[in-house]
Amino acid sequence: MAVNLADLSLPQLEGLKTQLDQELEFLTSSIGQLKVAQTKYVEAKDSLNVLNKNNKGKELLVPLTSSMYVPGSLNDVETCLVDVGTGYYVEKSVEDSKAFFKRKIDFLTKQIVEKIQPALQEKHAMKQAVVEVMNVKIQQLQQSQQSSQAVGTTSA
Repeated sequence: MAVNLADLSLPQLEGLKTQLDQELEFLTSSIGQLKVAQTKYVEAKDSLNVLNKNNKGKELLVPLTSSMYVPGSLNDVETCLVDVGTGYYVEKSVEDSKAFFKRKIDFLTKQIVEKIQPALQEKHAMKQAVVEVMNVKIQQLQQSQQSSQAVGTTSA
């Protein structure tokens, strides 16, 4: 059911604008969160390039926390453990891991480009339309107040 914006009162338009602002903020935040997740998958996929036969046995630092590392050596360059979600890890070959991360990256890209960005653009256009109608109504209100003041001063 479509509603003609011109039929709404100024307070109703203000409420609609507030709602659209909240939806725009949510969609913008969602895009940001998906891009952070996408970046993590890209970094994970790129990190797999270290796992090759030339690096077998090489020394490296293994992170225990974000600020504490222990020395280690790279023994297995054929497989790795991949976090597949909700705390589950699966042992995969390097190539399977790269394919997994590529699928995740592609899925997030598709969500952003095909679903969230169009919704964001649609909500932004709706907000612009609401603001335009609000401006017209405010101008009409100001003109009617000025004309009523002009009538009030000429009759006095």
